[in-house]
Amino acid sequence: MRRPVGAVTRGTTGQNRLRRADRWVAAGYAGLLRSAAEPLVVDLGYGASHVTTYELFTRLRRVRRDVQVVGVEIDPSRVAAAKPYETAGLRFVHGGFELPVGRPPVLVRAFNVLRQYPEAEAWRHWELLRSRLAPGGVLVEGTCSEVGHRAVWVALDEAGPRTVTFACRFNGIERPSDLAERLPKTLIHQNVPGHRVHAFLTDWDRAWAVCAPFGAYGSRQRWIQAAELLAQTWPVHTHPPFGGRSRWRLGELTLPWSAVA
Repeated sequence: MRRPVGAVTRGTTGQNRLRRADRWVAAGYAGLLRSAAEPLVVDLGYGASHVTTYELFTRLRRVRRDVQVVGVEIDPSRVAAAKPYETAGLRFVHGGFELPVGRPPVLVRAFNVLRQYPEAEAWRHWELLRSRLAPGGVLVEGTCSEVGHRAVWVALDEAGPRTVTFACRFNGIERPSDLAERLPKTLIHQNVPGHRVHAFLTDWDRAWAVCAPFGAYGSRQRWIQAAELLAQTWPVHTHPPFGGRSRWRLGELTLPWSAVA
């Protein structure tokens, strides 16, 4: 057997850690899941516990009742520990970025996997994962905090990165730029003056400060107003499924990858 592509991660995880990304995927890619003949979804690098893969499975089953989810983990002991939790439509396999799942998936979720790699390797793993997607498929790759209160993820298709999403629990930040610590490996080193992502976060902090009076009505209203102000100068998604008040009120903000890359 070929050696799996990748390296073992710390494996830390926990219940509801990836809830924000899961609900974004379920809302934004419901059409993709419903239109696929036999939708297969991969959770890559689920870690020491099966729990986030199981949560993804249950959430996507509300969108498509026959969706199949495979958790892929490079540590054989973690796969063995997850095996007892397999059920119809959910299984766990040993592997890495090569995705040994039998057929191309329509969606791959990879969270807290690439941060340990050098930037050049992260780009190469993006390329490998995209090459494994089914036609029209999507890769959602990102990073979140230990309890999931801060997260940033990128959605990629066969052609490359398409969107970047910032998400948080409102009491989990003091200002939007606090999310910079969760930028993907392909962006985090560019968060310095002279680069677009730094300019975006600076402008977002400024909009957040200007909208401080709305904080009297709660952080949610302040977030929504700051998003509307920011959308006047940045190509923030302002309509469903990825933008607008319905997403902003959840503590999300999505914009095209090209705006910050």
